[in-house]
Amino acid sequence: MNAPSPAEAVTQAPASADGEFRQHALHREERVWLETNCYVDLWIELLNHYGCDPHAALGFTVTQAFEGDQFTFPKFSLDDIARLYGLQAQELAIYDTLEAHVREQTRRGQMVVAEMDSYYLPDTRATAYRQTHTKTTIAIDKIDTDAKRITYFHNAGYFALSGEDYDGVFRLLPGLASDVHALFPYVEFVKRARAPLQGQAMVQRSVELLALRLVEHPATNPVAQWRAAFPEHLRAMLERDPAYYHLYTFNVMRQLGSNFELLSKYLGWLNRHGVEVASEIQANAQSIASEAMVMQFRLARARMRSRIDPCEDCLESMQAAYDRVIEPLAARFL
Repeated sequence: MNAPSPAEAVTQAPASADGEFRQHALHREERVWLETNCYVDLWIELLNHYGCDPHAALGFTVTQAFEGDQFTFPKFSLDDIARLYGLQAQELAIYDTLEAHVREQTRRGQMVVAEMDSYYLPDTRATAYRQTHTKTTIAIDKIDTDAKRITYFHNAGYFALSGEDYDGVFRLLPGLASDVHALFPYVEFVKRARAPLQGQAMVQRSVELLALRLVEHPATNPVAQWRAAFPEHLRAMLERDPAYYHLYTFNVMRQLGSNFELLSKYLGWLNRHGVEVASEIQANAQSIASEAMVMQFRLARARMRSRIDPCEDCLESMQAAYDRVIEPLAARFL
């Protein structure tokens, strides 16, 4: 096996007039949670690539619930993306090689969103590259099968890979290609169905979609539900290895905190576009993000010292803030 090459940062992306890739403001602004999850961060940059403002589609954040062992994984609504931006994401049936399907779809000017193994993604050098096999989602915009090279969006960036990494992601390496039990990955393709809404038409549609999402908000305060379950969660964290702590905090604190930080950004966007939302609502959404981060640090310190920190004050603060966000939003928009 050849030595892995470093990640190749790409500066060619159609999102900017001068041909250079630039992250959307949501990834450049000051944030408590710099990243949310691979799916949300990917779609922020995909919408940016298509010249669309992802703020308008952030109404999904009001639907987050507590699922007993985790908070709902934040994801853009593909229906909302279609209504706002005219972009359709459809499942791509994989019956030939993934490489062949990617070649055909990108030839048609469409983006391919695929589950991949981070082991072969050089942009994950600090975490998974050539270290661990972890599922993640990327969006491929260009492929050169002769040069064995693709360019792709991943998390909040835009990158390229080639050579052995190319063979790895497309399962062309001998050991991978011969595995008859390997399942096809889940893959979508994104195509332009109509022009995106513009100006006040987009703002109005965003507000309409927010109202629909508020109808779906949890009937019970999800932070209160988490608070009731947390003593058992804390016991498990103290008993298990450090890897479990990182998985827990990613799926609980990070998903909760980053979700409400995006909601805070969305409410600020509405205000800037003439839809008045009380500043206290935005501030309380942001406070959930901040308290979730504080709690994550406190738990890390507690683990290192092998002691129990129930974080009751953090939980109480977030529980109260949740009620000061969702209830006033429902009263405002429903």
